[in-house]
Amino acid sequence: MTMVSRKVATSAAVLLMCINSVHSFSSVSTARTATVHLTRSPLVASQPSSLSSSISRSTSYQPRTISPSATATTLSAVEGDFDPEALSKSVSDIKSGSLKAKLRALYKFTRPHTIRGTILASIAGTIRALVDTPGAIATANWGAMLPRAVIGMVALLLGNAYIVGINQIFDRDIDVLNKPFLPVASGEMSKGVAWGVVGFSGIVGPLIVYKFFPILLFKLYMLGWTLGGIYSIPPIRTKRNPLAAGLTIASVRGFLLNFGVYYAVKDAIGAPFVWSPKVSFIARFMTAFATVIAVTKDLPDIEGDKVSV
Repeated sequence: MTMVSRKVATSAAVLLMCINSVHSFSSVSTARTATVHLTRSPLVASQPSSLSSSISRSTSYQPRTISPSATATTLSAVEGDFDPEALSKSVSDIKSGSLKAKLRALYKFTRPHTIRGTILASIAGTIRALVDTPGAIATANWGAMLPRAVIGMVALLLGNAYIVGINQIFDRDIDVLNKPFLPVASGEMSKGVAWGVVGFSGIVGPLIVYKFFPILLFKLYMLGWTLGGIYSIPPIRTKRNPLAAGLTIASVRGFLLNFGVYYAVKDAIGAPFVWSPKVSFIARFMTAFATVIAVTKDLPDIEGDKVSV
């Protein structure tokens, strides 16, 4: 593998990871521009009276509206549906037993932009590991490696669903204001169903890693599993502290994901793991990049967070 090829591979890996993080941030930021006027939304009106009284007492929170001319573009630009009528219809369809509506709610529950980010980071880490190992591409046993890669991806996506799902459960009252399109906040998914999905993901994911991958990867997976859980779960709930929240997301999204994928590929092709300057750069860069994203991604949520305190 020539030096030019290696540099191109490193650049591609970093670019894929940047696209992952930027897309995650842009999805959150764009969502804020399409927030429905709370006083007109039946979803907010149906919340507990304590929450409604908190809203009425707040002098700093001013609900935002979307103009009719902007509705078509904003609704299609973000995941979820910000039209209260559409959300009400979706809730009705789910109550009537519509499988399509239930699957769509499940899809929204997994936060699709984070799924795409996990896949992109995995592809980038795999490419980097193969390029760093001379002859790996030519001599690899693809018949054994591809199924292993699929299994690993499933475990990662289950871990992702566990983390974003448990966040939606404990942030329901906040999400009613900041992210009313999320299925738990909108009523498209009950807390019981949400707990079922989170429980399945949080149990099956670790079991897959424990059975098919080295013990080091299992320990790293469980570290990410734990950090992702305490980010949202009281009494620790690290998201309440900007520094702790930033470190949590940076550790899971920045270091653990990228290092874990790289190590797993090295183990699959039978090559010893060695820290190279390129891998060190990617790990440091993405950790720093994820830290910035973790701190800035919640800025549009300040108004809703104040009301929910």
